[in-house]
Amino acid sequence: MLPTPYDVPADILIGKLAEYFRTNVNEITPPKWASIVKTGSHVQRPPIDPHWWFVRCASIIRKIYLKGPIGITRLRAGYGGRVDRGTKPEHARKSGGAIIRNSLHQLEAAGLVEIINKKGRIVTSDGRRLLDKTSTEIKAELEKKIPDLQRY
Repeated sequence: MLPTPYDVPADILIGKLAEYFRTNVNEITPPKWASIVKTGSHVQRPPIDPHWWFVRCASIIRKIYLKGPIGITRLRAGYGGRVDRGTKPEHARKSGGAIIRNSLHQLEAAGLVEIINKKGRIVTSDGRRLLDKTSTEIKAELEKKIPDLQRY
């Protein structure tokens, strides 16, 4: 049985996918405003990582694989956080919608995600193949480092 994104650590999978998007997928490119934008009203500064756009796209496609069909509203809530209000209690805030929307448009243009009418977005067969292939590579690398993982 082949490993899937359920079977490998998320941080390793997202890092590999981000690198793949940065080097191989021409449709995924950061917009001009990506270097100065905050990711939501709950954060105070823009991301430090210069390649954060690719990381966010990789994270979004993984989240759609695991929880799809999923819409922009649920993705905004998932990437949101808590806003610091000083001495008052913190409150939940959603992340910015433009980042998620533009990322989804680019993933659709790359043929990795598609819209299901009135239900949200799901991963296409090409996207599923990419995620499964990357998961298989990661599992093989982890088995070389930790031989006990071959049982799973």
